Amino acid sequence: MRTRSSVRPVRPTQVLAGILLAAALALAGCSAAGDDGSSSDSAAGAGDKAAVQEGAAGAEDSKSGAQAPTKAPDLSANRIIRTASLTVQVKNVPDALDEARTTTANAGGFVGDETTTRDEKGNERTRVVLRVPTERYDEVLADMEGTGKLLERTAKAQDVTDQVVDVESRIQTQRASVARIRELMDQATKLSDVVTLEGELSSRQADLESLLAQQASLKDRTSLATITLTLSETPVKQVEKDDDPGFVDALAGGWDAFVTMLRWIAVAFGAILPFAAGAALLLVLWALWVRLLRARFPRRPAAASPAGTLPVAPPVREQEEGREQD
Repeated sequence: MRTRSSVRPVRPTQVLAGILLAAALALAGCSAAGDDGSSSDSAAGAGDKAAVQEGAAGAEDSKSGAQAPTKAPDLSANRIIRTASLTVQVKNVPDALDEARTTTANAGGFVGDETTTRDEKGNERTRVVLRVPTERYDEVLADMEGTGKLLERTAKAQDVTDQVVDVESRIQTQRASVARIRELMDQATKLSDVVTLEGELSSRQADLESLLAQQASLKDRTSLATITLTLSETPVKQVEKDDDPGFVDALAGGWDAFVTMLRWIAVAFGAILPFAAGAALLLVLWALWVRLLRARFPRRPAAASPAGTLPVAPPVREQEEGREQD
């Protein structure tokens, strides 16, 4: 007896539907994979492009930084050294000096060197150096001129801006050099390297200190102006010089030469006088010695000849007269 199977037969329509579904899923997966690959490729390309752009930007920045000049110091305020010299005739030097000191102190300055002299008549003459701020220079100078009768004035202005900038730049460079030497000393392991670096460090520090001293001097001279004030109770005599000498000049020159010659003759005579006195003394002593010897040892008279005196022939004239008489 046959029994029916429980398995149902598969219909062709169902098989066809399954194949189509599998093909659709496979196409969808391929398209999705293609989309993912293209998106990843595009993302990678975008990343490379951004990297290239960043590298180019960095190269441009480094190039512009290399070509860009260093920042120059501010030159809005020029550095100028101001000096002045005044000669003023006043009635009373101490009072005028006190007034000058008060004016300088009110301007924020100070009094430097001071020299006071007095002539034969008792008139005082004072020379004082005043240091005042540059911004109050013109005001103080005008006040000093008004203390009395102005006899002489000299003012100078020297622009040292380039020198100040150069010194500041050299100081920065020298400081960086000293810092590099110190870093190398920290990294040195050999004793010979340490000794060499210490000598180089000492030399560069000395150069740096010299530059700092120049900077301080320039700062002092540019921030404070110098006024040399001369106060006198009598007018200053000014001798006018003539290029062409005249008769009076020649006479004065000749007289000076004559006096100079007499002075040198007197000097020479004074130098020779001790020797002449010594020679005269020696001569006197010699004469006394010779006289003493003559007095002690007198000369003896000459002895007479044994044959007697010889006959003396008569003169020639008497002989001729005797012949004539014969």
